[in-house]
Amino acid sequence: MTSVRIITNPHSIVNVASVPQRSPFRYPGGKTWLVPHVRHWLASLNRRPRVFVEPFAGGAITGLTVAAENLARQVVLGELDEAVASVWQIILGEDVDWLMRRILDFEISRENVMAVLNQPARSLKEIAFHTILRNRVQRGGILAPGASLVKQGENGRGVASRWYPETLARRISAIAQMRQRISFVKGDGFRLIERYHRNTTAAFFVDPPYTAGGKKAGSRLYTHTEIDHERLFALISQALGPFMLTYDDAPEVRQLAGRFRLQVEAVPMKNTHHEVMHELVITNIGSCLDLEGERRFAAAINRQFRDATSRRNIALASRGKTDSTPSA
Repeated sequence: MTSVRIITNPHSIVNVASVPQRSPFRYPGGKTWLVPHVRHWLASLNRRPRVFVEPFAGGAITGLTVAAENLARQVVLGELDEAVASVWQIILGEDVDWLMRRILDFEISRENVMAVLNQPARSLKEIAFHTILRNRVQRGGILAPGASLVKQGENGRGVASRWYPETLARRISAIAQMRQRISFVKGDGFRLIERYHRNTTAAFFVDPPYTAGGKKAGSRLYTHTEIDHERLFALISQALGPFMLTYDDAPEVRQLAGRFRLQVEAVPMKNTHHEVMHELVITNIGSCLDLEGERRFAAAINRQFRDATSRRNIALASRGKTDSTPSA
């Protein structure tokens, strides 16, 4: 039976507004909420990784944070989806200025959006712009086939609700300035893991589409969703360096973690409906727990208990009883 540590501190539910937003994507299933826990995990390791590998990058908030905060010497991002890959290829390449200017010059309206998206993109940089535009004007940022445009949006702004050209250009520029420390590989995440899994100085953050245990979120949100989760566990378990996997909480995932003798921590987060739920963080080395924060929280609870007991004893003593006096 797999041992699962539950983080009980309510303050460990991360307010995503407190996390620097570095990605140009508003990515379904994004891991902004997990960033502080990834920091704790990396800090718990014996040494700083030379290479941080994110084989299913998507919006890549984790890898971007590691690069920006110098938590590893080099970051390697991998992505199979052609559209998402085009964005990273352009941002980390020579056409990044074109992309920023295209975003800044675009006049957002439903008519202009339709005019762009109805025309086939004929170059890699045009595919990248199309992808960012779709990500910003389609419901939930979903890029999978069949996703529809935002209708009302925030405050009735429609497709303009999430189109922030200056912010997007600023984030893209910041990423481009780190390109000496970030490399991108378009292709299969398994092959990227295989490339680095015998490297003792490489750390992995593995966030595959959530389709294990009959979960359907991944199949709704992403273009590529067919993942052999058992093979993934078997492969990453051979890594000589530290790794972290993230999954929806499902019995099948816990069983896989138990079979490969991995540590499982259930971390609280809030979904898009502001409901508190847990996701599984699975590691071979280290912990994503804020151990010092947990100790402070436990000490505060103990102080509150002692203070409450003391006040109760004082109240009872004033009536001629103490807490140890049996009640009638």
